Amino acid sequence: MKSLITLLLGSLLVCSIQAAKKPNIIIMMVDDLGYSDFGCYGSEIKTPNIDSLAANGIRFREFHNTAKCHSSRVSLLTGLYSDQAGDSKLNRGVTIAEVLKKSGYSTSMVGKWHLTKEPTDRGFEKYFGHLSGATNFFKGDDTFRLNGKPWSDFGDDFYTTDANIEFATRFLGESLKETPDKPFFLYIAHNAPHYPLHVRKEDYKKYEGVYDVGWDEIRKVRYQKQLEMGLIPNEWKLAPRPELVPAWEDLTDKEKAWDSRRMTAFAGMVDRVDQTTGKLIKFLKEKGVYENTLIMICSDNGACPFDRTKRAEKEPWDPDSYWCYDTGWSHVGNTPFRLHKQNQHAGGINSPMIAHWPAGITAKTGSITPQRAHLIDFMATCIDLADTEYPKSWPGIELEPLQGLSLKPIFEGKTRDPHSSLFFRFATNRAIIQGDWKLVTHRASQWELYNLAKDGTELNNLASQHPEKVTALSKLWHQQATEQGHLKGKVVVPVSEKTPPLLKKSGVPAKGKQGKGDGKR
Repeated sequence: MKSLITLLLGSLLVCSIQAAKKPNIIIMMVDDLGYSDFGCYGSEIKTPNIDSLAANGIRFREFHNTAKCHSSRVSLLTGLYSDQAGDSKLNRGVTIAEVLKKSGYSTSMVGKWHLTKEPTDRGFEKYFGHLSGATNFFKGDDTFRLNGKPWSDFGDDFYTTDANIEFATRFLGESLKETPDKPFFLYIAHNAPHYPLHVRKEDYKKYEGVYDVGWDEIRKVRYQKQLEMGLIPNEWKLAPRPELVPAWEDLTDKEKAWDSRRMTAFAGMVDRVDQTTGKLIKFLKEKGVYENTLIMICSDNGACPFDRTKRAEKEPWDPDSYWCYDTGWSHVGNTPFRLHKQNQHAGGINSPMIAHWPAGITAKTGSITPQRAHLIDFMATCIDLADTEYPKSWPGIELEPLQGLSLKPIFEGKTRDPHSSLFFRFATNRAIIQGDWKLVTHRASQWELYNLAKDGTELNNLASQHPEKVTALSKLWHQQATEQGHLKGKVVVPVSEKTPPLLKKSGVPAKGKQGKGDGKR
């Protein structure tokens, strides 16, 4: 008994020491993954490693991105709204890596950059990945870099998702060996499951036949899982299939076979992200740093509806293939919401977010928090946990004030003070959230107003019933757009009062470049 008590006291001492130390921090962002595409958010895709982090950590019901690749990366890294930070130039913001490096952290990054300059110019001591917004998963491209130098060692077995984690564990191993007293910050920016839908053959084979039942059935099953696990409240109704997306049963057998195969490839890509996450977890445990490492996982935007498929006759494990799926499956990915990547409706800006930190998260294990959060909160969280401060100035930067709020109170099971408002914009898609109210447009059409507490899937437009709320929130959006976002021109002109709000036709597929399509499937 005495030895048992001694052992328990020793374990408690180790845990208390770990909690007192500055935590290691890993942020992992996946690309074009919808709200429901992880198993712990309702998916049939097998993601046991990510699901385990959720089961032993916390999940967020309403975690927001910016609905677009590069702007989400800006907000994640700077704690500012993208326009406020200077967009991809980052000329009005500092990065988490720059702040944490100055505070004694080792810093590294792997994956997609998609901003100006290079990660090694913005606080990352080590970097492997591609500067481009998308790449060939098997052959790479000419923007790959290793610590600031061109890299082209693409062997026959190269696959970007695997390479990211191979270099991530290599960088962490080097840091733990060279500077064992330093905590580390690692930013993993997977390009998966962004198109082209390049998948390893063995991962594709796991899901053959799964999607033959079609998008209507898969979406219903995902929604039911979300309700059963308490991820969303019963008041949130499932958004209907967009009118311009045909019912699965109305497709020809040939169309069904093709669309099933496309989603099979997508699922295999997500599966591979989870497999490599498992390798990262195993590495952290072997190095004895797992307990005091905060891992946060999210997506840069909602699922992508843009079908730009080329060379469909080639298999998706052929490097020369270029598959994409379209709105039928992106609508599934964004279950239970409507609309997609780029849109500021829930389907565009709602992301899964999982936080796991055994030594620091004291909220109920496996709980789902209803507290709203945003990518801009990552900087404030890192500053809080690193016991440092957001800089008042930075060389060569016209620094904007931090917009995010720390997630630490939520990690501790407390209710934090909410954001006074949250601002959203991509092109002429606009939104602002204040309390339970959300004002949003589809491009430059009319303002739509929703009560998110009762209608998180945005099906009951209350704009005509609360014109005073529309006026007030519209004024606030324009104020933030011009004062914080430094915006002008067509992106801030008043919305049209002639164009009706988009409701049932909310899933118009986009072809061509970034949604400038003809709206046909």
